[in-house]
Amino acid sequence: MDDRGKNIRRRVNMPNADQSTTDPLLRQTQTQDENVGLKSLFVTRNRIRWYWAPVFIGLWLILYFTVAIPAFHRLPHPLNIKDEAKYPDRFIAERAEINLQKLVELGPRVVGSEANEKGAITYFHAYVQKLKSEAKYIYEIEADVQIASGSYVHWEMVNMYQNIQNFVIKVGPKNYNGTSYLLVNCHYDSVPSGPGAGDDGAMVAIMLETIRVLSKAEKPLRNPVVFLFNGAEENPLQASHAFITQHKWAKYCKALINLDSAGNGGREILFQSGPNHPWLMKHYRNAIVHPYASTVAEEMFQRHFIPSDTDFRIFRDHGKVPGLDMAHQYNGYVYHTRYDRPEILPRGSLQNTGDNVLALVREIANAHELEDTSKYSEGHTVFFDVMGSFLVFYTETEGIILNVVVCLAAIAACGYSFFQMSNCTGLKLRHVLRRSLNTFLVQVVAVLIAALLVFLMGIFMDLIHLPMSWFTHSWLILGLYFCPLFFGFAIIPALYFHYTKDDRFPMGYRVQLLLHCHCLFLSALTLLMTICKIRSAFMFTIAILFYTNSLIINLATKLHNKPMAWMIPHIICGIPPFIFYAYLSHGFFVTFIPMTGRFGASVNPDLIICAFTVGVGILTGGFMIPCLNLFRKSRTIICSLLGLTLVCLIIAATPLGFPYRPETNVQRFSILHTRRTFRDMHNEVRRVETGYYILPQDRRTYSVKNNVINMTLARPIMDDCETEMLCGLPLYNHRWHKSRASSIWIPGPEPTFDNMPVINVTSKNQISKTKLRYDFELTGPDHMGIFIRPLNEGRVIEWSFHWTPLRMEWEPPYFIYFSYGINGDPLKFWLEIEKKGGDWSKPNLEIGIGGHWNHHEDKQTPEFKKFLASFPNYVDPIAWPASYDTWIF
Repeated sequence: MDDRGKNIRRRVNMPNADQSTTDPLLRQTQTQDENVGLKSLFVTRNRIRWYWAPVFIGLWLILYFTVAIPAFHRLPHPLNIKDEAKYPDRFIAERAEINLQKLVELGPRVVGSEANEKGAITYFHAYVQKLKSEAKYIYEIEADVQIASGSYVHWEMVNMYQNIQNFVIKVGPKNYNGTSYLLVNCHYDSVPSGPGAGDDGAMVAIMLETIRVLSKAEKPLRNPVVFLFNGAEENPLQASHAFITQHKWAKYCKALINLDSAGNGGREILFQSGPNHPWLMKHYRNAIVHPYASTVAEEMFQRHFIPSDTDFRIFRDHGKVPGLDMAHQYNGYVYHTRYDRPEILPRGSLQNTGDNVLALVREIANAHELEDTSKYSEGHTVFFDVMGSFLVFYTETEGIILNVVVCLAAIAACGYSFFQMSNCTGLKLRHVLRRSLNTFLVQVVAVLIAALLVFLMGIFMDLIHLPMSWFTHSWLILGLYFCPLFFGFAIIPALYFHYTKDDRFPMGYRVQLLLHCHCLFLSALTLLMTICKIRSAFMFTIAILFYTNSLIINLATKLHNKPMAWMIPHIICGIPPFIFYAYLSHGFFVTFIPMTGRFGASVNPDLIICAFTVGVGILTGGFMIPCLNLFRKSRTIICSLLGLTLVCLIIAATPLGFPYRPETNVQRFSILHTRRTFRDMHNEVRRVETGYYILPQDRRTYSVKNNVINMTLARPIMDDCETEMLCGLPLYNHRWHKSRASSIWIPGPEPTFDNMPVINVTSKNQISKTKLRYDFELTGPDHMGIFIRPLNEGRVIEWSFHWTPLRMEWEPPYFIYFSYGINGDPLKFWLEIEKKGGDWSKPNLEIGIGGHWNHHEDKQTPEFKKFLASFPNYVDPIAWPASYDTWIF
């Protein structure tokens, strides 16, 4: 020890207590000792002590549960009627709630039912009379009941309607002589047996309260607003088609606000805009009080990842009306069930959506763009809200520029970091770049292996008959799928680090290199998505941007040269994007988990959750999970993730992992008490069969096998699919058409009907040697399916239905969905058959008619009710009598 060291030692050992505070050299030594002690508490041999790993992981879980989830579920304080005097221009949630209660009291509002065709219309008439008596004199209020018939193509069927109804209210300034209206739409009909409080009674109630507030305002709107209460959306989408193609006010509607629901309560999400009208998003941002919007949701919906459709598509495709499509999506468990009741809808949800709709109507109705919207058709937009606090919105072109600039900046920052690593380690730059390439390949393999592990887990859960175990307890997804994903992310680099030790390249640099490679991987993915014009690429841009910021900070402060200090900016800059992704992903899981209960028996819903897990995991864990390699016992920590997976797997096999719960998380079955009658070429009955036609709506069909009466007699319908037209079933709509092969048939007693479908040939004329025309008349219940198949080399060349299937040369048999509203006038239709050989001695045509009595509970026999009662209490059977008859012509 030199003399200076001895002096220090002597001073430390001196008994004078005041010396510790007065001697600068001693004070420096004490600080160094404290730093060493503090460092040893966290770090040993340039690795973080293993027991800090749970703290590191717990940080992100705490942020998720304490920041992201509360932000998603936050609702405003609802206003009551007593608050109206204080806030005369505000939306009053209690009044909307009263509107909802009165509508639901009418009962299920199915097209053709008394509740839908008379009860609802009477209620609207009474409401309008009260509106007119209380409105300011500066407003003109008009109401109209539209009765319309028509047809169009909806996915794989012709959708035909007759005498369905719309109730329309127009509110505008008196003496208005312009031609620009704002259209606000919702639907008041509901599914069979469904109260329809969430879908779409809440939006009806909100629109009625919005009209009341507008009609009492002191300042008139610049342009009128047409409020369309359409009476046949569930059929599907018939009434919106009737309005936009036939109503007298339709041609003046220049913009749209569509209000729908796939759940009950929560905040409404804006999931479609435009298209090609960014000015709408500008006004949404200016007006909205509680923003919730996502380009990701828009692109997923438009690519049919979501098994729903809205009237927005009809207004867009058939009326060329740009607009905004908004819907409630929370608590989709009760969507289209008998549990969609008003008492479970929070009043705060009504206030949230009411505030937004009222502000948005005022904003767009006063917008100068409404006068000629074609001038402002400028391209798509990128939009998303940040924690429900504010909206970020920019054009697609600006998004492309932003993506490219951020990615190039990230690539440049990573490149400069490689150069600095070369200088600090003494390695040549080419060696660093070679190591970077190897690490990049390792990271790509890690992502692929992680994704593979997740999907294998999803397949395994299905093979052991445990799919959807997360349906009620969604936290199981963290253990079942996120843990294998993060294990894959971390274990591959950990093994690579273990088998390629290099003292000249310390672990801190190696992990930084891994993170740089993940950034480059995301940059390449972002640029590829940008080239493909996928606007959702902004999700990756955000992660790249914040990581690049942390890297720049580390480079500027030289912290990147420290073994662990660079982690501080990295974690701090990683918190904002993590919270954003956690907030957004929580919303998607809340939306999609209930939807998996209606994807059908042919789809493994766990694979859908796996896909979401991989996407979310890359964004939330891609820059954090590799940091586990900085801890002591890193491989043990990483492997412990599989221990959590094992625990969740065990829980999934217990009653806690059973997906369904009565009333709150139900299983769905569509069940028709059916009589099927098949006729031969002489129209003599060749086969009659009665029983229960069951269409499962999720993967776990077998969950009821020990409960349902005669389930042992159940047989798949595939044999009939080989011999009969469209399996010989009374398919209700295009979804049933698509899923018919998953159907189950159980023999049962005879159902009871009235007003049975009857089809008659009113005329038969040979137009030429090769062409024959049939004229038909059809009577029956208010919901029928018409199935047409030409026989013996015949071909349908013309008919009175919508022309698209023939023009597009769809493969027969053809499916025509038909319904009527206020009266049952016979449906008259014709078609022409062509046979090139002109041989008319053989049958030319087979027609099947499916009849549905879907709002006639009095037609359910005691045996049918007993059969339905045999289902477990966690099942919501959507049931009615149906018939299927074939005729040969």
